[in-house]
Amino acid sequence: MKKIGIIMGSDSDLPVVEKAFAVLKEFGVPFEAHVYSAHRTPVQAREFAENARANGFGAIIAAAGMAAHLAGALAAATTLPVIGIPISSKAFGGADALLSTVQMPKGIPVATVAADGAANAAWLALQILAVSDGELAGKLDAARAENAAVVLARDAALQEKLAAD
Repeated sequence: MKKIGIIMGSDSDLPVVEKAFAVLKEFGVPFEAHVYSAHRTPVQAREFAENARANGFGAIIAAAGMAAHLAGALAAATTLPVIGIPISSKAFGGADALLSTVQMPKGIPVATVAADGAANAAWLALQILAVSDGELAGKLDAARAENAAVVLARDAALQEKLAAD
């Protein structure tokens, strides 16, 4: 099974990114996490991305706030899918990071989730891996069915309550 690489621009991103860890652990998908900055450790960030495919990765998740160039810097150095997580900031609430992450030049795409959307970044990475992993695809199908059952049970409870009123 391919691994997921998770790169944070700062260890202050960890409380958000831990949600991605939890999703990947739930599905038994191996991952590595590192703190590399597009600006302060550009050599290490680039080397990670350049070697990611050879090192068994199938996708990379990049979390960064403010200027948020990390996802783009990684995407420029690999053809693996890169998923950006814009991290909220006090000054702009994550809008700055979102705009930095989604404004990529033609030919260097970055998939982007909502600000602080680490869980969805992990779900998207799982879906990318599931394109060529039938077992993982089955697990994702089962999780979707379970989520649907929960919502339908809540609807049934609401209908029961409304009928009783």
